Amino acid sequence: MFDDASPIYRQIADEIRQDIVTGALGPDAQVMSTNQYAAFHRINPATVNKAFQGLVDEGLLYKRRGIGMFVHATARDRLLAERRARFVDEWLSPVVAEARRLSIPTDDVVAAIRALAAPDDPMAADGADDDPARTTEGATSR
Repeated sequence: MFDDASPIYRQIADEIRQDIVTGALGPDAQVMSTNQYAAFHRINPATVNKAFQGLVDEGLLYKRRGIGMFVHATARDRLLAERRARFVDEWLSPVVAEARRLSIPTDDVVAAIRALAAPDDPMAADGADDDPARTTEGATSR
C-alpha cells in the first residue's frame, strides 16, 4: 500500500483525506484507532499518530477523549474547496496559458472540455446543457 515517494504518515493522511472527499468517511464518522490502523498496516503506531495529529491540526479530524478520532462535520466541504482552488491553479491555468500560446480560442477549449466531460457529466444528463449560453453552438455563434 505505501510507496517510497513520500513519508508514510503523509500517505496515511492523504488516504484519509481521500476517504473524506469520496464520502467513504462521512461527517462524524469514527476513524480506526491509532493501534488498529498500525496493526492493520503493520506500521509503527507513532507514524499513524503523526498522521492523525496532522489531520486534527488541519481541523479535519477531532478527538473524543477515551472514544477515538472522528471526521469533522465540515471536513469534506473544506477539502473540496481546497482541491477546487488547487485544480484551477494546477490544471486549468496551464491549459489556458498553453491555449493562448497556440492561439486556440477559448470557445474551442471549453468545447473540448465539454466533450471530454460529457459521458460522466451529471449536468448533461439532466438536460442542463439545453441552455444556449452553456452549449458550444451558443458560445460560438455570438
